[in-house]
Amino acid sequence: MTPEHVAHGMRASYGLPYVTADLVVTWERGLATPSSPELTALAGVLWCSPGELIGRPRSLREHRVARGLAAEDVALAVGVELLAYLRMEEHDEWRGTERQSAALAELLALSLPDFVTVSGRDGKLAELLRSAVTTRWRAYVRPVSRMVPLDRRLLEGTLQELHQDYQGRMVATLSWGGTSAAEDSSGNGRDFLDRIVEHFWSRVEASTA
Repeated sequence: MTPEHVAHGMRASYGLPYVTADLVVTWERGLATPSSPELTALAGVLWCSPGELIGRPRSLREHRVARGLAAEDVALAVGVELLAYLRMEEHDEWRGTERQSAALAELLALSLPDFVTVSGRDGKLAELLRSAVTTRWRAYVRPVSRMVPLDRRLLEGTLQELHQDYQGRMVATLSWGGTSAAEDSSGNGRDFLDRIVEHFWSRVEASTA
């Protein structure tokens, strides 16, 4: 199907007269994100589910849409006023109580990494993890545990492994002096810090498998 075919289907079958081929191309290139009604219509035209179009959900809205739930249904199920819930989706930051959070996680089948992401805490977690691997990791066990309720021994082991991994990369950088190998190693260290949250969850998953 060409973008024009898709746009025509959305206009004719789903009552979205403003959808053009150019808009469809914009979605395809990731320059804009379709709204919930647009995503539902797009999935209908392409004979698939909204979740298949999203891929791996990241935001609160994407998790909801992937489950085929309306915002009203989620708000009612977790005990949040609809307007408050919509604001959370708009700002991509869940701010419910502990009970509401548990209900949301069950309703949307959120894993712990997913819940940290939809809570808008990825940035803070990354900041703590970077500090842990570049300084004294033991000092960050408690701050990290407040954000991610993991077994303390598991958390300590994970932080220690990340610390050793990063420090090993930096030792390699110093050992190579001013050579191009040192530059490669330094870049490897920066990439490690940039992806620290990903490395953290990978280690946790490997330890609990």
